[in-house]
Amino acid sequence: QTAEMKTENIPQKSPKKIKTVQCKVVLLDGTEYNCDLEKRAKGQVLFDKVCEHLNLLEKDYFGLLFYENSEQKNWLDSSKEIKRQIRNQVAQSPIQPGLEHFQGWGILSCSGYFLCLQLRQDIASGRLPCSFVTHALLGSYTLQAELGDHDPEEHRSDYIREFQFAPNQTQEMEEKVAELHKTHRGLTPAQADSQFLENAKRLSMYGVDLHHAKDSEGVDIMLGVCANGLLIYKDRLRINRFAWPKILKISYKRSNFYIKVRPAELEQFESTIGFKLPNHRAAKRLWKVCVEHHTFFR
Repeated sequence: QTAEMKTENIPQKSPKKIKTVQCKVVLLDGTEYNCDLEKRAKGQVLFDKVCEHLNLLEKDYFGLLFYENSEQKNWLDSSKEIKRQIRNQVAQSPIQPGLEHFQGWGILSCSGYFLCLQLRQDIASGRLPCSFVTHALLGSYTLQAELGDHDPEEHRSDYIREFQFAPNQTQEMEEKVAELHKTHRGLTPAQADSQFLENAKRLSMYGVDLHHAKDSEGVDIMLGVCANGLLIYKDRLRINRFAWPKILKISYKRSNFYIKVRPAELEQFESTIGFKLPNHRAAKRLWKVCVEHHTFFR
């Protein structure tokens, strides 16, 4: 009886209050998605919430992106805590680039629609360079997808002004876009988006993830990671290419990034090529992107 009384007098601990943080994700259509997460939540939790919000089933093609500065983008690691990766940053929800097997749509899927949104942003911002002709053609498919058939009564001369197709959009380009828009009569939004993708994927920089670097002689270059391998650019021109089957090993040490390549036909030994990245984090980031691209596409 005494033991029972002692037990009853022990104060009960109140359940521990879970600390939460508010998270904001900017979606590709410009809208925002807000949610509360447990303070130590991992990236996968947020990613699953965004996919559920968008009713997105093909998760393998997507990722959450955040910027450390105006240029350097980072994919949110789903296996690590968010707070260890992002500090007061806004996450964006883009699709992974380089999905060249999206072909022959009947009805454009949710994934294809988001891919179009991502590509429109990349083209309008200049991250994905285009010629005048390609800008006009892709712009015309965007208008058909967003507005439907050209209507002379409704679509006056300035109806294009609210759309951004290129970094330096001119009146001449807008007139060409309007002219081509008239030729797409009868295309459904899904068909217009499908044609947009078919033309966009032919761009030389499509699906290429660029990283600033220097070569062994200290010359500024860009390293591009894509579905097929590692590309080397100088002054926006591609000067070399290493296909994944040719690369035996990729590694990094401090701010240096290395690839070991197979010997050519007349060579006997493997060769290692090194590049200098801005810092250790940039070298690790490039290594991680290479591993992920190789894993996904190979």
